[in-house]
Amino acid sequence: MQSVDWFLSRCVAINGSDVHFKTDTGKVYIRVHGDLQAVDSPGFSDADFRSELYKILSTSQIAKFERDLELDFAMEVAGVSRFRGNIYQQRGHMQAAFRVIPYDILTMEDLRLPSACYDFVNRPRGLVLVTGPAGSGKSTSLAAMIDHINRNNKEHIVTVEDPVEFIHDDKLALINQRELGGDTLSFANALKYVLRQDPDVILVGEMRDLETIHLAITAAETGHLVFGTLHTVDAVQTVDRMVDVFPPHQQQQIRMQLSVNLIGVLSQTLVKRKDGRGRVAAHEVLVATGAVRNLIREHKS
Repeated sequence: MQSVDWFLSRCVAINGSDVHFKTDTGKVYIRVHGDLQAVDSPGFSDADFRSELYKILSTSQIAKFERDLELDFAMEVAGVSRFRGNIYQQRGHMQAAFRVIPYDILTMEDLRLPSACYDFVNRPRGLVLVTGPAGSGKSTSLAAMIDHINRNNKEHIVTVEDPVEFIHDDKLALINQRELGGDTLSFANALKYVLRQDPDVILVGEMRDLETIHLAITAAETGHLVFGTLHTVDAVQTVDRMVDVFPPHQQQQIRMQLSVNLIGVLSQTLVKRKDGRGRVAAHEVLVATGAVRNLIREHKS
């Protein structure tokens, strides 16, 4: 029987992006260029897979999984790659999905991010949103933008992630990466205290709820450059999605705050290349011009 590390290493070797372990069928699947393919090697029984993963997880992570029946975490196969993992139950069996998180952070130039993104990362304050469906490369684009700031600005960057994906070393900037569960209780809790940590740049891994969104807008309003992600499919929908989280009596105030503090939205998805050799990102950019700010304020977004 092969190890979990063997399958994860196999995924990286064939330029895959994800690995799925199914213990009810004993099969393993790897996603390559968007398509799943079964691995021609036997997987794990439920008991064997549980034993394998419990060697990787900490005591607190095991307790959380057994309590919640779900767990997000990050791990590393030394010399191969980092991985983001999610463990869950399916008809009483432990299953898992792993996403490859490369050691190397691609630059904005490597990713061919739109020119507007260079303006986004050079702003002293405001809110930048990166959106798109799951698996669209949002984390990769955000990592490139944070790395650009890290290499060029003498600033303090604080990230709040679930889990920490790309690892940033201090370059010209000072960077602290905080992980939910191990370093802070929630995105909202971290944002409540981050302003006391003298940040210049704040990254919010996911803006999931009203409190987190409100605190992120407030952080931008108080003179910080804030990056966040949302699972919206296009740039225009993003503004309405944020506003709709709030009760009706607060929505006009949120529109006013967004119209002042929003810098722009980068929305992206991955599409297959015509020649079949992998996938590339397709981008849509909304820049908060004066006209866009008026549309947001007047509920015409």
